[in-house]
Amino acid sequence: MLAYNIYNKVKTQVAKLTAPLSSREGMGVSLGLILLLFSSCGAETNIKKGDALYAIGEYFDAAAEYKKGYSRTAVKDKPKRGERAWKMAECYRRINYTAKAIGAYQNAIRYKYPDSMAVLYLAQMQHKQGDYKNAAKNYQLFLDSVPGDSRAIIGLQGCTQAPIWKKRPTLHTVKKEPLFNSRRSDLCPVLYGDEWDQLFLTSTRPQAKGNEMSGITGMKAGDIFMAKKDEKEKWQAPEAIESELNSEYDEGACCFSPDGKTMYLTRCTHDPDYPRFAQIFTSQRSDASWGKPQLLEISKDTLSSYAHPAVSPDGLWLYFVSDMPGGLGGLDIWRIALTEHGLGGVENVGEPINSVGDEMFPVFRPNGELYFSSNGHVGMGGLDLFRAEQDSAGTWTIENMKFPMNSQGDDFGITFEGLHNRGFFSTNRGDARGWDHIMSFECPEVLQTVKGWVYEKDGYELPAGVVYMVGNDGTNLKLSVKGDGSFEQEIKPNVDYVFLGTCKGYLNHKEELRIDTSSVSREFVLQFPLASITAPVLVRNIFYEFDSAELTPESTPALDSLVVLLEENPNITIELASHCDYRGADPYNERLSQRRAESVVKYLIAHGIATDRLTPKGYGEYRPKVVTRKIAEQNPFLTEGDTLSEAYILRLENEEQQEVCNALNRRTEFKVLRTTYGLFDTLREALKEDAEKPEEEEN
Repeated sequence: MLAYNIYNKVKTQVAKLTAPLSSREGMGVSLGLILLLFSSCGAETNIKKGDALYAIGEYFDAAAEYKKGYSRTAVKDKPKRGERAWKMAECYRRINYTAKAIGAYQNAIRYKYPDSMAVLYLAQMQHKQGDYKNAAKNYQLFLDSVPGDSRAIIGLQGCTQAPIWKKRPTLHTVKKEPLFNSRRSDLCPVLYGDEWDQLFLTSTRPQAKGNEMSGITGMKAGDIFMAKKDEKEKWQAPEAIESELNSEYDEGACCFSPDGKTMYLTRCTHDPDYPRFAQIFTSQRSDASWGKPQLLEISKDTLSSYAHPAVSPDGLWLYFVSDMPGGLGGLDIWRIALTEHGLGGVENVGEPINSVGDEMFPVFRPNGELYFSSNGHVGMGGLDLFRAEQDSAGTWTIENMKFPMNSQGDDFGITFEGLHNRGFFSTNRGDARGWDHIMSFECPEVLQTVKGWVYEKDGYELPAGVVYMVGNDGTNLKLSVKGDGSFEQEIKPNVDYVFLGTCKGYLNHKEELRIDTSSVSREFVLQFPLASITAPVLVRNIFYEFDSAELTPESTPALDSLVVLLEENPNITIELASHCDYRGADPYNERLSQRRAESVVKYLIAHGIATDRLTPKGYGEYRPKVVTRKIAEQNPFLTEGDTLSEAYILRLENEEQQEVCNALNRRTEFKVLRTTYGLFDTLREALKEDAEKPEEEEN
């Protein structure tokens, strides 16, 4: 992430040479000498300005000063020409002006600049231009002077592999996305939302805040913009975010927590006198708006950069990029634990991810794969995209994504549409100025997924729900649900899975799934209706014979589901309640409802549920139904909170509406009475077993 430039240029005036010429000897002073002195003085001024700008990271402005100083330096002064070409090249390399960097490094070498790094950097720039033949020659030339240098060896291997990868492309298809791109840099797309229908991106387009041009890039400071899909699922053009999220500084390279409530973003502030260091901030979502970013203090180290955040799918780790001490190369990927009590300790993710080069832009796919970009591994040039997988022992393996996902330019900042192998990424391929643009990608795949919803039984979604996923292949995951109570997870063939839906204040619900081998993509759907611990829970589809307590055969599925619920929650006791409508004599209705409740309890006992866990209760018509929000939505003539008493129903003029209310009153419900049934017995048994164990003999 590049910093925002507010460096105020100081315009200097060159004093005129006004020495009086009082004689022919004075008139004989060489005009060429005067011009030479003038030029030399101007060159030194330019170089000093360039050095000052370079020291604070203003590479774009520094390059302009070095260029002026270089052009004003005499051709015969080879040492200075070589040094100034080198400085110019270093600036161009850092701002992605690859073609200009190549020319400047070539001039530095031509004028015998003594640092052999000029040859290595020239090779890297040629590599980035796709000039693999000349890049390979210069890598080898550098190796001749610095044998065994890993950077040159890796670069040489990349020059060999890149043409092969281009001839044998992967199954990915990539295409430009003009809708998301401007005439400036657009980068680091991030898909967001329950349906992945929002796209956040970083852009230096004219609509970004502030009016100053960066001395680093020559562009405006970057802001975060957002694009949305319309009701027809078509993407709309990105728009500025109307909140305190963006500032006059550089913002971008953002990511989101698994629950979507927290944004992590990179921000670079500015200082006209000192180098800028990137920092990570957080912004909280309130309704549909993002709040003012707050600094996330990762370390007390104020001389290192912290950028490009990525949260692991389980929400336990924040990965980021830093140049802090203890790394393996320039920029490394690090991580820090996200705990209930704050941030944990910082650790470097190490090899094979990090290298002697730069590793940047980490991104997690929801299936746990880590993607990042690097110029320190074998690649096609510049930053290449890599995929990393971690096995059960915690060991990472990495793979270059090859062509066409990678190119000779910089390829980075990938985002996926959920579990699908499609999405967007950023690249500067084909742009002579090195400006970044967004492209889409897709790869054909056979993908088996499970999608589930956690919601209140007979109610609404539970965004605080958690699903535990266990497979007989060793899978053991804790899945947080989205705002709509849903989750989505990739599953593997020939594996038996158990899913347990949970939420505080609700009973657990279990589902099982067996995946067979298949050659086609498929999505399995599971439902997790959770019963409340504090409120009565309706048991749907329990039917009795007319004017009788005898259960009909159609009730069996609902009764069996209730048996399963009690088995899955062995520590609860319940009251099983039966209710009638107001029609009929009160004593008769009360007796009938009691017998019906007892019929359900008998069924449960006959199917293995302990008698002392069940309490039958018939309420007759004495506890009419209270209208819930869900019932009111389904029946617009009712209002949430109304009680369906006899008087309320009789006030309804429509007989159909009256019957709807009577049907709502005729119901079977259960209410949790205790959640500690059997717990103390289990504890006493465990203590008894410990007491009966013979004491170990002392050695």
